[in-house]
Amino acid sequence: MRPLELYIHIPFCVKKCRYCDFLSAPATPEARQEYVMGLCQKIRSYYDLGGLYHVSSIFIGGGTPSILETQQMRSIFDAIRSTFPVDSDAEITVEVNPGTVDKLKLMAYHNIGINRLSIGLQSTDDQELKMLGRIHTYQDFLDTYFLAREAGFRNINVDLMSGIPFQTLGGWEDTIKRVAELAPEHISAYSLIIEEGTPFYEKYGEGERAEARRRRELPDEDTERLMYQFTKNILQNYGYHRYEISNYAKEGYECRHNLGYWNRTEYLGIGTGAASLINNQRFVEGGEIEVLTPQNQMEEYMFLGLRRIKGISKADFRRTFGRSVENVYGKVLIHMYQKQLLEDTGDNIRLTEKGIDVSNYVMSEFLF
Repeated sequence: MRPLELYIHIPFCVKKCRYCDFLSAPATPEARQEYVMGLCQKIRSYYDLGGLYHVSSIFIGGGTPSILETQQMRSIFDAIRSTFPVDSDAEITVEVNPGTVDKLKLMAYHNIGINRLSIGLQSTDDQELKMLGRIHTYQDFLDTYFLAREAGFRNINVDLMSGIPFQTLGGWEDTIKRVAELAPEHISAYSLIIEEGTPFYEKYGEGERAEARRRRELPDEDTERLMYQFTKNILQNYGYHRYEISNYAKEGYECRHNLGYWNRTEYLGIGTGAASLINNQRFVEGGEIEVLTPQNQMEEYMFLGLRRIKGISKADFRRTFGRSVENVYGKVLIHMYQKQLLEDTGDNIRLTEKGIDVSNYVMSEFLF
């Protein structure tokens, strides 16, 4: 039996954030219940697949999964466990938004077998949270965090966001330090991306972004770069190591589910808009199946693997594809070495610090 990661999508939230382009929206309690019933039925429809795999990790994402009632969450896990063999040490994560859980719900999560929480904070500054359209304050987050500890959670991630409108370098530094002093096991620190179809795009998209930077409404590129550097340096002082471009962990607490994505472990996504990768076939629920060619697989191997700080293994590339990475990507690698964007450390090829700053460009060079 091969390892399989499960992703379950809950497309509901209390209120849409101003930067969010995820598949999510507010919904009535009746609509949420109807969705959960259909979701459980869909999970059970994979019974035959469950006989071929063992589940190594589960991630309940959204949206705001913690908006569901406790019994609805319990029904989802009943459906999962009746369909798939779940490893006894499986990492099981649920995304939580402050203001949507209380002590009883968190205790119930722990009893269900959920062993990791990912709490969406974004900032410790209430004005920045309001700017983003978040429904909570920093104090709401603290209440949720300490309740989670009381409920028995010993593996917590906190999401943070830099590049927020009117955010200063000092403000970002304050956010990182405040969160690090709480000692969560994992911190994800992302830069704000202005996505089409969002209120932020209407205000800051296309040509508006440069003007917003000129007005100092958005941090300029140099400040954003410094924010990235500050994140690494500060968190390193608090005992976190950077294992992926935007992710930091205490030793042994790297997110196994995300590592599976970057290592191209097979995964099954269930729920509206959820994507899957099974037998080198990619599909979104209800959509067409895309069969990945060997070239597609090599592309994914490179641009996903290079997100990890340790990079990709040359030996593993050869085992996987029967060819050396130099044979396939020789010219690109030489070009990236010359520009000091990639480095060869023996078996591994990885981004340099300079390469991390322009990682999207580097990864795009590995597309055929």
